[in-house]
Amino acid sequence: MHIENHYINRSGWLRAAVLGANDGILSTTSLVIGIAAASVTREPVVLAAVAGLVAGALSMAAGEYVSVSSQSDVETADLKREKFALEILPGEELEELTDIYIHRGLNKELARQVAIELTAHDALEAHARDELGINEITQANPLTAAFASAVSFIIGGLLPLLVAIFAPLKQMVFYQYGFSILFLAFSGILAAKAGGSKILKAVLRICIWGTFAMATSALVGYLFGVQTT
Repeated sequence: MHIENHYINRSGWLRAAVLGANDGILSTTSLVIGIAAASVTREPVVLAAVAGLVAGALSMAAGEYVSVSSQSDVETADLKREKFALEILPGEELEELTDIYIHRGLNKELARQVAIELTAHDALEAHARDELGINEITQANPLTAAFASAVSFIIGGLLPLLVAIFAPLKQMVFYQYGFSILFLAFSGILAAKAGGSKILKAVLRICIWGTFAMATSALVGYLFGVQTT
Protein backbone atom coordinates (compact mmCIF):
# COMPACT_ATOMS: atom_id res chain seq x y z
CA MET A 1 0.00 0.00 0.00
CA HIS A 2 1.31 3.45 -0.97
CA ILE A 3 1.17 5.82 2.00
CA GLU A 4 1.88 9.54 1.70
CA ASN A 5 2.67 11.78 4.65
CA HIS A 6 0.95 15.14 4.52
CA TYR A 7 1.38 17.99 6.97
CA ILE A 8 -1.34 20.49 6.02
CA ASN A 9 -3.49 19.32 8.95
CA ARG A 10 -0.80 20.72 11.25
CA SER A 11 -0.76 24.16 9.65
CA GLY A 12 -3.06 25.88 12.16
CA TRP A 13 -1.35 25.00 15.43
CA LEU A 14 2.10 24.77 13.83
CA ARG A 15 1.95 28.35 12.59
CA ALA A 16 0.93 29.60 16.04
CA ALA A 17 3.53 27.45 17.81
CA VAL A 18 6.39 28.48 15.53
CA LEU A 19 5.41 32.14 15.75
CA GLY A 20 5.11 31.93 19.53
CA ALA A 21 8.43 30.16 20.09
CA ASN A 22 10.35 32.39 17.73
CA ASP A 23 8.76 35.51 19.16
CA GLY A 24 9.46 34.29 22.69
CA ILE A 25 13.13 33.79 21.90
CA LEU A 26 13.56 36.87 19.74
CA SER A 27 11.53 39.48 21.59
CA THR A 28 12.82 38.45 25.03
CA THR A 29 16.41 38.31 23.81
CA SER A 30 16.12 41.64 22.02
CA LEU A 31 14.66 43.25 25.14
CA VAL A 32 17.41 41.80 27.33
CA ILE A 33 20.12 42.89 24.89
CA GLY A 34 18.75 46.43 24.82
CA ILE A 35 18.68 46.63 28.64
CA ALA A 36 22.03 44.87 29.08
CA ALA A 37 23.67 47.32 26.70
CA ALA A 38 22.57 50.16 28.98
CA SER A 39 23.04 48.56 32.39
CA VAL A 40 25.91 47.72 34.76
CA THR A 41 23.86 45.50 37.12
CA ARG A 42 22.05 42.20 36.55
CA GLU A 43 18.73 43.02 38.23
CA PRO A 44 17.31 45.25 35.44
CA VAL A 45 18.30 42.65 32.84
CA VAL A 46 16.56 39.78 34.64
CA LEU A 47 13.52 41.94 35.43
CA ALA A 48 13.24 42.91 31.77
CA ALA A 49 13.39 39.25 30.74
CA VAL A 50 10.68 38.23 33.22
CA ALA A 51 8.44 41.15 32.29
CA GLY A 52 8.90 40.48 28.58
CA LEU A 53 8.16 36.79 29.07
CA VAL A 54 4.91 37.31 30.98
CA ALA A 55 3.63 40.21 28.90
CA GLY A 56 4.61 38.57 25.64
CA ALA A 57 2.89 35.26 26.43
CA LEU A 58 -0.36 36.99 27.37
CA SER A 59 -0.16 39.28 24.38
CA MET A 60 0.51 36.43 21.96
CA ALA A 61 -2.37 34.36 23.35
CA ALA A 62 -4.79 37.28 23.19
CA GLY A 63 -3.64 38.31 19.74
CA GLU A 64 -3.93 34.80 18.32
CA TYR A 65 -7.35 34.29 19.88
CA VAL A 66 -8.72 37.57 18.53
CA SER A 67 -7.26 37.21 15.05
CA VAL A 68 -8.24 33.57 14.61
CA SER A 69 -11.68 34.29 16.08
CA SER A 70 -12.12 36.97 13.45
CA GLN A 71 -11.23 34.45 10.76
CA SER A 72 -13.67 31.96 12.30
CA ASP A 73 -16.42 34.60 12.34
CA VAL A 74 -15.88 35.30 8.65
CA GLU A 75 -16.03 31.59 7.84
CA THR A 76 -19.21 31.14 9.89
CA ALA A 77 -20.87 34.11 8.20
CA ASP A 78 -19.93 32.82 4.75
CA LEU A 79 -21.32 29.39 5.57
CA LYS A 80 -24.60 30.93 6.72
CA ARG A 81 -24.88 32.92 3.51
CA GLU A 82 -24.09 29.84 1.47
CA LYS A 83 -26.69 27.78 3.33
CA PHE A 84 -29.31 30.46 2.69
CA ALA A 85 -28.43 30.58 -1.00
CA LEU A 86 -28.74 26.80 -1.25
CA GLU A 87 -32.22 27.00 0.24
CA ILE A 88 -33.61 29.70 -2.04
CA LEU A 89 -31.53 29.24 -5.22
CA PRO A 90 -30.60 25.55 -5.45
CA GLY A 91 -30.50 25.56 -9.25
CA GLU A 92 -28.16 28.51 -9.49
CA GLU A 93 -25.91 27.03 -6.81
CA LEU A 94 -25.75 23.74 -8.72
CA GLU A 95 -24.70 25.60 -11.87
CA GLU A 96 -22.10 27.49 -9.87
CA LEU A 97 -20.64 24.25 -8.54
CA THR A 98 -20.66 22.78 -12.05
CA ASP A 99 -18.72 25.76 -13.40
CA ILE A 100 -16.14 25.33 -10.64
CA TYR A 101 -15.47 21.75 -11.71
CA ILE A 102 -15.36 22.73 -15.38
CA HIS A 103 -12.67 25.30 -14.62
CA ARG A 104 -10.76 22.60 -12.76
CA GLY A 105 -10.56 20.47 -15.87
CA LEU A 106 -13.69 18.31 -16.06
CA ASN A 107 -15.86 18.27 -19.15
CA LYS A 108 -19.33 19.76 -18.81
CA GLU A 109 -21.22 16.47 -18.52
CA LEU A 110 -18.90 15.00 -15.92
CA ALA A 111 -18.71 18.28 -14.01
CA ARG A 112 -22.49 18.45 -13.75
CA GLN A 113 -22.72 14.81 -12.67
CA VAL A 114 -20.12 15.38 -9.96
CA ALA A 115 -21.93 18.53 -8.82
CA ILE A 116 -25.27 16.67 -8.64
CA GLU A 117 -23.83 13.78 -6.64
CA LEU A 118 -21.90 15.95 -4.21
CA THR A 119 -24.94 18.19 -3.74
CA ALA A 120 -27.07 15.15 -2.96
CA HIS A 121 -24.48 13.94 -0.47
CA ASP A 122 -23.88 17.26 1.35
CA ALA A 123 -24.47 20.45 -0.59
CA LEU A 124 -23.13 22.82 2.05
CA GLU A 125 -19.94 20.80 2.52
CA ALA A 126 -19.33 20.74 -1.23
CA HIS A 127 -19.75 24.50 -1.58
CA ALA A 128 -17.74 25.22 1.57
CA ARG A 129 -14.84 23.15 0.29
CA ASP A 130 -14.86 23.90 -3.43
CA GLU A 131 -16.31 27.42 -3.56
CA LEU A 132 -15.21 28.97 -0.26
CA GLY A 133 -12.08 26.91 0.45
CA ILE A 134 -13.24 25.97 3.95
CA ASN A 135 -12.73 22.45 5.29
CA GLU A 136 -12.16 20.69 8.59
CA ILE A 137 -8.37 20.77 8.16
CA THR A 138 -7.91 24.49 7.53
CA GLN A 139 -10.90 25.77 9.54
CA ALA A 140 -9.90 28.26 12.22
CA ASN A 141 -9.70 27.14 15.87
CA PRO A 142 -9.11 30.15 18.17
CA LEU A 143 -8.50 28.24 21.40
CA THR A 144 -5.97 25.86 19.87
CA ALA A 145 -4.07 28.72 18.24
CA ALA A 146 -4.06 30.81 21.43
CA PHE A 147 -2.89 27.92 23.62
CA ALA A 148 -0.16 26.85 21.19
CA SER A 149 1.06 30.42 20.84
CA ALA A 150 1.17 31.15 24.59
CA VAL A 151 2.85 27.89 25.60
CA SER A 152 5.43 28.09 22.82
CA PHE A 153 6.18 31.74 23.68
CA ILE A 154 6.82 30.79 27.31
CA ILE A 155 9.11 27.94 26.26
CA GLY A 156 10.98 30.20 23.88
CA GLY A 157 11.20 33.08 26.35
CA LEU A 158 12.53 30.90 29.18
CA LEU A 159 15.74 30.30 27.25
CA PRO A 160 16.99 33.91 27.13
CA LEU A 161 15.77 34.34 30.73
CA LEU A 162 18.09 31.55 31.86
CA VAL A 163 20.93 33.15 29.95
CA ALA A 164 20.15 36.49 31.64
CA ILE A 165 20.37 34.82 35.05
CA PHE A 166 23.56 32.81 34.58
CA ALA A 167 25.65 34.47 31.84
CA PRO A 168 28.46 36.91 32.77
CA LEU A 169 27.04 40.41 32.87
CA LYS A 170 29.89 42.08 30.99
CA GLN A 171 29.46 39.74 28.03
CA MET A 172 25.69 39.49 28.34
CA VAL A 173 24.98 40.94 24.89
CA PHE A 174 27.26 38.41 23.19
CA TYR A 175 25.97 35.47 25.22
CA GLN A 176 22.39 36.44 24.49
CA TYR A 177 23.05 36.73 20.79
CA GLY A 178 25.03 33.50 20.55
CA PHE A 179 22.54 31.37 22.48
CA SER A 180 19.52 32.95 20.81
CA ILE A 181 20.89 32.09 17.37
CA LEU A 182 21.30 28.49 18.52
CA PHE A 183 17.78 28.51 19.96
CA LEU A 184 16.32 30.03 16.81
CA ALA A 185 18.16 27.56 14.59
CA PHE A 186 16.86 24.66 16.70
CA SER A 187 13.35 26.12 16.52
CA GLY A 188 13.65 26.38 12.76
CA ILE A 189 14.77 22.75 12.52
CA LEU A 190 11.83 21.54 14.63
CA ALA A 191 9.36 23.61 12.61
CA ALA A 192 10.76 22.36 9.32
CA LYS A 193 10.59 18.74 10.47
CA ALA A 194 7.06 19.13 11.82
CA GLY A 195 5.93 20.79 8.61
CA GLY A 196 7.91 18.64 6.20
CA SER A 197 9.73 21.63 4.67
CA LYS A 198 13.39 22.33 3.90
CA ILE A 199 15.49 22.68 7.05
CA LEU A 200 18.27 24.92 5.70
CA LYS A 201 15.83 27.47 4.29
CA ALA A 202 13.89 27.65 7.57
CA VAL A 203 17.05 28.04 9.66
CA LEU A 204 18.61 30.71 7.45
CA ARG A 205 15.41 32.73 7.30
CA ILE A 206 14.92 32.86 11.04
CA CYS A 207 18.59 33.44 11.90
CA ILE A 208 19.04 36.29 9.43
CA TRP A 209 15.98 38.20 10.59
CA GLY A 210 16.76 37.38 14.22
CA THR A 211 20.24 38.83 13.86
CA PHE A 212 18.81 42.02 12.37
CA ALA A 213 16.31 42.43 15.22
CA MET A 214 18.88 41.82 17.97
CA ALA A 215 21.49 44.08 16.37
CA THR A 216 18.94 46.88 16.18
CA SER A 217 18.01 46.39 19.84
CA ALA A 218 21.65 46.47 20.91
CA LEU A 219 22.25 49.63 18.91
CA VAL A 220 19.29 51.35 20.54
CA GLY A 221 20.52 50.29 23.96
CA TYR A 222 24.02 51.66 23.32
CA LEU A 223 22.87 54.91 21.74
CA PHE A 224 19.97 55.90 23.96
CA GLY A 225 20.42 53.86 27.13
CA VAL A 226 21.44 55.34 30.43
CA GLN A 227 23.88 53.28 32.47
CA THR A 228 21.83 51.87 35.36
CA THR A 229 23.54 51.46 38.68
